Amino acid sequence: MSATPTHDAFEQARQLFLQGLKDFEAARFEAAEQRFQSSLALLPGRVSTLVNLAATQLKLGRPQDALATAEQVLALEAGNADAWFHKAGALGQLNRHQEALLGYEKAIAIAPPGAAPLWFCHGQTLQALDQPERALASYERALAIDPGLAQAWSNRGGILREMKRNEEAAHAFRQALAHGADPELHQYYLASVSAQSVPPVAPGHYVETLFDDYAEQFDAHLVGTLGYRAHDTLVKHLAALGRGPFRSTLDLGCGTGLCAPLLKPMTQRLEGVDLSSLMLGKAQALGLYDRLVHADIVDHLQGTDERYDLVTAADVFIYVGDLEPVFAALGRTLEANGLFCFSAECAADEAVDFELLPSLRYAQSERYLRALAERHGFDLLQLIRAPIREDQREPIHGMYVYLARR
Repeated sequence: MSATPTHDAFEQARQLFLQGLKDFEAARFEAAEQRFQSSLALLPGRVSTLVNLAATQLKLGRPQDALATAEQVLALEAGNADAWFHKAGALGQLNRHQEALLGYEKAIAIAPPGAAPLWFCHGQTLQALDQPERALASYERALAIDPGLAQAWSNRGGILREMKRNEEAAHAFRQALAHGADPELHQYYLASVSAQSVPPVAPGHYVETLFDDYAEQFDAHLVGTLGYRAHDTLVKHLAALGRGPFRSTLDLGCGTGLCAPLLKPMTQRLEGVDLSSLMLGKAQALGLYDRLVHADIVDHLQGTDERYDLVTAADVFIYVGDLEPVFAALGRTLEANGLFCFSAECAADEAVDFELLPSLRYAQSERYLRALAERHGFDLLQLIRAPIREDQREPIHGMYVYLARR
């Protein structure tokens, strides 16, 4: 006697569900979503399938869909901890952090003890809500359950670094490294709070991700909140030199193009280069650059066939400690008598070439900048000391350097 259609449907739905789990584990999220949807078409309202579908939709970056799926589960099982967890995750992706926090707290109350990911996400949400002390406590709870949670150590280290609790931050970064965190990134973090040897530059993927994430609110936050003025100060003193107009200008680390409206009237051609594609999108929208390039600044200087009589770098070298490669690469791209002007933060110790600060920004010494200029055939036209931005309402002192290639 053949199996009833209901039994066939159940077995087919079960197989689709199990294959969906395999796809999810293998990070084949689109395939997983299709399997779960097909399973639900045969067995509508099955809670375990809906829970996994919500998790998959989060991985696919579709928080609105994940939220609707989680709500569907909670309508069936109001006390489902996994559904609360995914609902909170969706709300977090939608920047509804206060609601997300309530969701994680609901999940924590329901879930059995030992749910380290819940406490970790609770900490992340508190960080997003600018509650670092409470976030630290949540990370501690997560690490008490699972001491191998590398990202919790990393996030904990980041909060402690911002609190200037450097020894504790260094311990957290070391623990993150010991448990498999990105070595390049965490050696960089560690060097900012300890006597660890300083890397020559910030990791490229760190800078690119930082500014891609920052692109939307960059101008308003940097200029409005932090009182950033390096672009304005740099170009104002450049204009005062009376060396223009320029034939071709390269704006290193151009970002969203803050320098462009100031440089454009001084040059026939204006190009920009930056690591962040989202920042470049903002710069492109200004309509002021003749060309924009998505690249590392040294790679671009070494590879371009263009020649410039002006190269600028406003607030770029806070992510580059060792400027030797930049100066060396300028040797093939900057014309004789061409100008190179840039800003740099002031190192506290004139005996060092450069240092990595707990702010994760590099600072150079005046002695080092003068030596680089001399070694690479530049005459120092002027060096001006003036603030770059504010940090916790305190001015960050900088140098504005103007060099002419011999």
